Amino acid sequence: MSGKPIPVTLRILDREYVVACPEDEKETLIASAKYLNQKVQEVREGGKVVSTERMVVVSALNIIHEYLQYKQQQEEQTQLLNSQMTGLQEKIELALNRLKP
Repeated sequence: MSGKPIPVTLRILDREYVVACPEDEKETLIASAKYLNQKVQEVREGGKVVSTERMVVVSALNIIHEYLQYKQQQEEQTQLLNSQMTGLQEKIELALNRLKP
């Protein structure tokens, strides 16, 4: 259940942003802003991107890339586990069939 929207102040690249957010999602929003700020700082320290807008866009692309890699890994893990479970189910069925008189 989402809570009543509350104003949350976030600091990204030394600027403050006030964002309305359901109260029960506040901590996740703050963590997200901290992560974004960290990624933007990394791009800034890389020194190749000058404008704030480009730093944020490059950071967003990097974050989405990380997310898509993570998602792909999770999907591969799920497929592997499903395959292993199917193999185990087949072995159990074989064992049970052998026990039947």
